[in-house]
Amino acid sequence: MNAPRKAVVLLSGGLDSSTTLAIAREEGFEIYAISFDYGQKHRFELDAARRLAEAFDVKQHVVVKIDLGAFGGSALTSDIEVPKDRSVDQMEAAIPVTYVPARNTVFLSIALGWAETLNCSDLFIGVNAVDYSGYPDCRPQFVDAFSRLANLATKTGVEGTAKWRVHAPLVHLTKAEIIQKGTELGVDYAMTHTCYDPNADGLPCGHCDACQLRLQGFEQAGLTDPAAYQ
Repeated sequence: MNAPRKAVVLLSGGLDSSTTLAIAREEGFEIYAISFDYGQKHRFELDAARRLAEAFDVKQHVVVKIDLGAFGGSALTSDIEVPKDRSVDQMEAAIPVTYVPARNTVFLSIALGWAETLNCSDLFIGVNAVDYSGYPDCRPQFVDAFSRLANLATKTGVEGTAKWRVHAPLVHLTKAEIIQKGTELGVDYAMTHTCYDPNADGLPCGHCDACQLRLQGFEQAGLTDPAAYQ
């Protein structure tokens, strides 16, 4: 019997990454999950990532510590106020202040290095460009470009022993469709953390962009968000 193919899954602990984790498992991959402690103010997501990794019985879960807060430039990593109660039109009008410069490029690059040591050529990332198109590194063009980069920048890619692929199974789905898919696959969204500005106990604010899109997604999916809000 052939061994299952390995995949490295970027696992933030949020709604999208947990659904991506479930999809990778459904597709039969042996999962290696990677999370990042990057100086984010909403570090409660790392606790959620650990819970999800255990619940999905991943082969290995690593938390990599890097300090993107040393550069700042984002409401998630520096002393900039997280926007609240914005309309979807406002969210999509410009790249928001919650954008962390080059975050997904950095994360995928580190995941790529780990994957190569695992003799693995499949990466999964839960980016989504439908409900929220403000982040430049959540677009399908970015995913395609990084796949090409992976095949140019690795030993296995250059030698032709493996074909790298970055899977972004949520990129064309609405938030409601993502929630419906994850529910079908048994994701317990009560275990996830989405909020950009939780209180000291980790309870989500319900007013930041991330919370609003999550709540809207559950409503449109005809489901109740199991998260407890402030």
